[in-house]
Amino acid sequence: MNRIAGGAVAAFTVLAAGARLAWPAAEPPEQEKAFQEQVRPYLKQYCAGCHNARVKTAGIAVDGFTDAASIAAHNGEWEKILRKLRTGEMPPTGLPRAPQEKTNSLVTWLGSELDRAAERNPDPGRVTVHRLNRAEYNNAVRDLLALDFRPADDFPADDSGYGFDNIADVLSLPPVLMEKYLRAAGKVSREALGRVKYDPVLDRLNAPRDVPQTGLISDAAPVSSRGGMEVERRFPVDAEYLFRLRVRGSPDPQAPDVLDIRLDGKLLQRVDINFPASDEDEDRRRFEFRLPLTAGRHTFLATFLRDDSKNETATLDFNANGTARRNQVGVDWVEIGGPFDPKPNPETPSRRAILTCTPGPGRTEDACAARILPRLARRAWRRPVTPEESTKLMNFYRMGRQDSGEYEGGIELGLKAILVSPNFLFRVEQDPAAAKPGSTYPLSSLELASRLSFFLWSSLPDETLLSLGERGELNKPEVFEAQIRRMLKDPKAHALTENFAGQWLHLRNLAAMKPDPEKFPGFNQGLRQDMTRETELFFEALLASDASVVDFLDAPFTFLNERLAKFYGIPNVEGRKFRRVELPDGSRGGVLTMASVLTVTSYPTRTSPVIRGKWVLENLLGAPPPPPPPDVPPLQEAGLGTTVSMRQQLEQHRANPSCAACHAKMDPIGFALENYDAIGHFRTKDGGFPIDSSGKLPSGSSFNNAAELKKILRDNPQEFVLCFTEKLMTYALGRGVERTDKPLIRAIARDAAQGNYQISSIVLGIANSAPFRMRRATQITSEGPPPPAKPASKEKPNAAE
Repeated sequence: MNRIAGGAVAAFTVLAAGARLAWPAAEPPEQEKAFQEQVRPYLKQYCAGCHNARVKTAGIAVDGFTDAASIAAHNGEWEKILRKLRTGEMPPTGLPRAPQEKTNSLVTWLGSELDRAAERNPDPGRVTVHRLNRAEYNNAVRDLLALDFRPADDFPADDSGYGFDNIADVLSLPPVLMEKYLRAAGKVSREALGRVKYDPVLDRLNAPRDVPQTGLISDAAPVSSRGGMEVERRFPVDAEYLFRLRVRGSPDPQAPDVLDIRLDGKLLQRVDINFPASDEDEDRRRFEFRLPLTAGRHTFLATFLRDDSKNETATLDFNANGTARRNQVGVDWVEIGGPFDPKPNPETPSRRAILTCTPGPGRTEDACAARILPRLARRAWRRPVTPEESTKLMNFYRMGRQDSGEYEGGIELGLKAILVSPNFLFRVEQDPAAAKPGSTYPLSSLELASRLSFFLWSSLPDETLLSLGERGELNKPEVFEAQIRRMLKDPKAHALTENFAGQWLHLRNLAAMKPDPEKFPGFNQGLRQDMTRETELFFEALLASDASVVDFLDAPFTFLNERLAKFYGIPNVEGRKFRRVELPDGSRGGVLTMASVLTVTSYPTRTSPVIRGKWVLENLLGAPPPPPPPDVPPLQEAGLGTTVSMRQQLEQHRANPSCAACHAKMDPIGFALENYDAIGHFRTKDGGFPIDSSGKLPSGSSFNNAAELKKILRDNPQEFVLCFTEKLMTYALGRGVERTDKPLIRAIARDAAQGNYQISSIVLGIANSAPFRMRRATQITSEGPPPPAKPASKEKPNAAE
């Protein structure tokens, strides 16, 4: 325990020492002198007019801060002051401002003093009992049982707090979820052991009529292809399955269409579709295959080969805006039937993962069960299993053995018991018996293994990490860092893309966006998928190359396929496969001008400079505006784009004094993105009005368009790096960032600056920080319980306008 404590405290001391090395701290008399000569006069001249005991704007009265001791005593208020000064939000526009050098000096000194105060009283915070969310449950089942099955998709949606759905305080346990857990554990146990009896069924999947056929092509199709339909499905058991499809429409009699049919990329059949338009013979329109498949995911694809030698009006697959140029033939529907003649107890990866001991000569059924169940429980519960727990699992095994009359029936019930145990469903970190209320203590090596695994993989520790945790090896800095770097390179780190980036960038919201089809006929399911894929590939590329986090703002490349490249107006990109594309100018590049982000920050019928500006402030700059007052009238929609421009309408809106302060921060950022319509397509006019995308930030920096705004943010990356670090720390800890965490976040960002803000340096900084490696014991105070977690923001129409 002493070694663990030494490692954790040393990690925190190193980060705190980074603050001292960057900004030397004065001795107390000099500290007080600096406060009286520099800080207090600054506050009196530039801040006290609004922030005083009488007015107390924003709940802060600086006239009460009379000495340097107030920094430690009121560090929450001082953190707010520091952020406002650092971002240039205060003093407000129009009021006297200090020379920038004077403000910079104050920001530097104040930051160092806040860090010194935190160093004297380190507080790692406390994470409550943490229920596995849906993604973590699915991934845990996958990694424990080698089972490609997502049982948690049937669970109720997880609540979110602070922008993420892995926040322990808001992951409640409604009664319906307990019922789901019991049902899922039984189904998972049967599926994993292959003990499910399947009757053949026939499912028909109709091709969406509102989606251009080109929207359904996958990378499994030939490069030169168009149209068709793709179906990816999990097949539960080794068996034969039926695939049947029907072609609709009228082919060109002078140039037959060529239908290409594939399974998992392998060609099944290629046939000319040349029947006359009046021919309704089903034998000519239908194609059928009966194939043996192994259990797991398979992709069935039927697509039409593109022939660019045909004339323009009859052939080309889609226009620049994504709409189909013709729809003469297409796949009407695909049917999938089966399983037929499933193999009994096939040798699947799941069975191999579970049945590591086979009863036979010298090995009784009970002896094998006594080896199998504790081994599975150890992985599932992320810790060694006690003898008492092993005995209980064997009791379940014997009950299942007796009821089913089969050895595997006993294993099934024992596995079900493992999966419904609170040891699997919850991440529990126990306070040491000797820990005093409110004291801090280091996590055990096993608890560190779990925290690290759920941070980077959203799943259980693998055998390597779990074994190191059991041996206490994760205390060693070189071992701990090596494991982080290994885990970041593992395919399971894709969880950071799905669960961190998907929520940080609001990418998950794209699936629910419904742009007006009359205003944006080019938007379809295929384009939606391409937008999502671009952002995912971009995030994964930066993570894999350990790039600078600043590249999220304005990287000179992205990932495109032909459809998305045409949508962006970028030439010389052909085919459905995504590939890295160097960008010709700053109009694209970075997440800010990606179609996915631009779409989720718009209304179905129009853009919203307010929502876009608010999104940037919240997710890129860490300076969210307060919620709008309840009596603010909505933006007047009538005449937008015809008699009044968006900028003119918002200028009238800002005339309301209760709106002006917040809109002065949000609107200029949103105006910079007005060249992109509600689905991210570039434009120069909004209706009949030329777009003016110029603006000015609270700091005084001016820009003329999105490219110049991105350059300003990239050239001054501190606020973005601090925001990214705070978001990632929130996700890593599973709790909201508290004021006591702010000095650590600054220290991590300063340390990362030495390596050009590489992503790994921020991940390592978070994993080595006191909040990640330590915990505060339960403390009962007169103040009562902590405040509830901040819910995820939900946009309402015109709520900010």
